[in-house]
Amino acid sequence: MVAHQTSDRVDWVDYAKGFCIFLVVMMHSTLGVGEAIGETGFMGAVVAFAKPFRMPDFFMISGLFLALTIDRDWRLYLDRKLVHFFYFYILWLTIQFTVKAPSFAAQAGWDGALSDYLLAFVQPFGTLWFIYVLPVFFVISKVLHALKLPWQATLLVAAVLQISQVHTGSVLIDETASRFVFFFAGYVFAQKLFVIADWVRDNTVKGMMFLALWCAVNGLFVGYGYADLPFASLALGSVGALAVIVASALLSKVKALSLLRYMGQNSIVIYLSFFFPMVVTRMFLLAFGNAQYAGLMSLIITCTATVAPIILFGMINRWGYGQFLFSRPAWAYVADKPIAKTGVISTA
Repeated sequence: MVAHQTSDRVDWVDYAKGFCIFLVVMMHSTLGVGEAIGETGFMGAVVAFAKPFRMPDFFMISGLFLALTIDRDWRLYLDRKLVHFFYFYILWLTIQFTVKAPSFAAQAGWDGALSDYLLAFVQPFGTLWFIYVLPVFFVISKVLHALKLPWQATLLVAAVLQISQVHTGSVLIDETASRFVFFFAGYVFAQKLFVIADWVRDNTVKGMMFLALWCAVNGLFVGYGYADLPFASLALGSVGALAVIVASALLSKVKALSLLRYMGQNSIVIYLSFFFPMVVTRMFLLAFGNAQYAGLMSLIITCTATVAPIILFGMINRWGYGQFLFSRPAWAYVADKPIAKTGVISTA
């Protein structure tokens, strides 16, 4: 791997993570406006275009560096890949439920609200489902690695599950069937993906031609309603994730959109906390706007919900209060806590 790096980070990976988290915030912000006023404006088309590759890309990027850690002993591995994410899931689940509890109680009583909270430990809640499912993927991959099963067989089974479009009602089961193939592909094809990224940096024009062709094909499938069909969703998810890698490699070459790279470096900060500025901004804008400005409102909400967590993160690091929101305290480790180089949190 000869990927260009910024300190100990691979810069194009940070760009790709930035793309991922921005698209996720965009989806929730835009669909929230749509639910409120029945219109999404031009942002609805952008969200629809990104749907085939938005989450496949997120999971593929998450699997890129698994080969570097999968041989760790089980205690260290589970601490970094399971406990790490579940700490944040439980913390932010509790924070969100605390805020929403009065409205839940008004509908179903306090017993119902408590039942919903407990149910969230087996049925992932709202926007937090990704960090519930991701550690399960890490554990599954570790088990498969320990069993020394051929990666080709695992990838084939994962692809069949994705094509089968499993719908059981369980978020964990359904999302595993739908997304694990992309995570596992990121793991087994990581070296090839890094080679492609380096090639793109040396072949800018060809990379841009690929992106143009991909945009046209993805747009056609989405426009004609074929993107969710079996086989098509697998292909569009895979090629779309590759397109994000290509775009990220090109951006890293010219060092453009540094904010996007910073967002990628701190993607978990945004993912955990974007919900609150998103809701507050939406309530404010809807009080003064109408369906005519749905697209603009969605864009403003997306940008605000993305930037506000970064500002909060900076304030926490500067003042030294509230670090537990984004950084596991010592008591939440089951293995030795790593020594931070800068004193700020480790993001995923």
